[in-house]
Amino acid sequence: MTPPPAMSVADTMRRDPEPPDSQINADLLGVMYHKLSPGYLLLLGAAVLSVVAAGATWVYQVYIGLGIAGYTHPVFWGAYIITFVFWVGIAHAGTLISAILFLFRAKWRNSINRGAEAMTVFAVLTAAQFLGIHVGRMWKSYFILPYPNQRGLWVNFKSPLEWDTFAISTYATISIVFFFIGLIPDLAIARDRATGWRKLVYTALALGWQGTTRQWKSHSRSVLHLSGLATPLVLSVHSVVSWDFAMSIVPGWHATIFAPYFVAGAIFSGFSMVATFFIPLRRIYGLEAYITDYHFDNIAKFILLTGWIVTYGYASEYFIAWYSAVEPEQTSFWLRAFGPYWISTWTMLFCNCIAPQIFWFKWARTTPWILFTVATLVNIGMWFERYVIIITGLSREYNPAVWGIYTPTWAELTIFAGSFGFFSMLFLLFIKIFPVIAISEVKELAIHEKAHGGAH
Repeated sequence: MTPPPAMSVADTMRRDPEPPDSQINADLLGVMYHKLSPGYLLLLGAAVLSVVAAGATWVYQVYIGLGIAGYTHPVFWGAYIITFVFWVGIAHAGTLISAILFLFRAKWRNSINRGAEAMTVFAVLTAAQFLGIHVGRMWKSYFILPYPNQRGLWVNFKSPLEWDTFAISTYATISIVFFFIGLIPDLAIARDRATGWRKLVYTALALGWQGTTRQWKSHSRSVLHLSGLATPLVLSVHSVVSWDFAMSIVPGWHATIFAPYFVAGAIFSGFSMVATFFIPLRRIYGLEAYITDYHFDNIAKFILLTGWIVTYGYASEYFIAWYSAVEPEQTSFWLRAFGPYWISTWTMLFCNCIAPQIFWFKWARTTPWILFTVATLVNIGMWFERYVIIITGLSREYNPAVWGIYTPTWAELTIFAGSFGFFSMLFLLFIKIFPVIAISEVKELAIHEKAHGGAH
């Protein structure tokens, strides 16, 4: 499919005397009805296959036991917790784009907020599974939920696993509600143009939306209030995850910088994942008129900004370890850079600190393949960041007599790959069932641009 020439909505508005509602509807709903290409089917098939392989591996792990994981004394937090923290971080970009940028009235978010919201929901669902996978007996997960029961059991609020449960359940609830409320006007647009099973589904989900003034007023108020509720979650959720580590006395973990450092890293990786998915999406479905270089420029600026904050966090950790004159702390950070995990550390530093510096140049920020490459490197680096923090801290604690080496096994790597397959599968199905770009918000932006001479 040959994509149309890149054209802003404002350009279309100047060409047509009336708002191009029909053209916007056709372009954005067209993604859902686009013929399934061999490439799409190949990607979906690979994602499903990886999920099946991960599921089979998990069943085998349940039967055999957690001994097939790479846990070795004293390292009993491994790839599962690393991947859990990684996916919680990925989920932050959607909330930032949809809630915080909405409150700041950043109009450029309108073309990417829907996909980012969907990625938030899918990332949270992916992360939640690793809480159960990590503890082994997933069917006992109800013990971590504080519900009344006749046995008089209650949860251990001192457990980091309990903190994660509250953080994930709260974040998932707000994210799903926020995502669905924003989707309702577009579901009504799709309903009025659909036939067959799609019409039944969209009719049920649109909740009788007719676009009346009263409905729009209620919808705008709901989005505003949910944005206000979701905004603190950007700071609180990953702060809670960081306290899983910072509340301990493990060398390299016991640091007050962990909360802001983790939050910045989450936004860093989340924006990178948004770029990783939206660049191919724009090219394949010819959405250059809606996802423009202006969007990529802003995404790259966020990656550059948060990359510098993450770099500052790394520097602060090393400086405070040196300045503290605490030998276990100094040894821990020395071994990060020059010990058995040095490859992971230097991979992390290159991907997260050096690679994003190319975004000081606008030509790099607006060149899709460069943005895609750097965004992919950032996601690789952020996974290794969690690997370095968790594994080096646990494997080199205070007593050298109990030091150990952790290496992920085939089971952990298979389930790790399956998490990417699960996330990708949900996103690939989503773009074929629901509008991946917020149609009503794009129309609102088009009217705004027409009224203000094309200003962003």
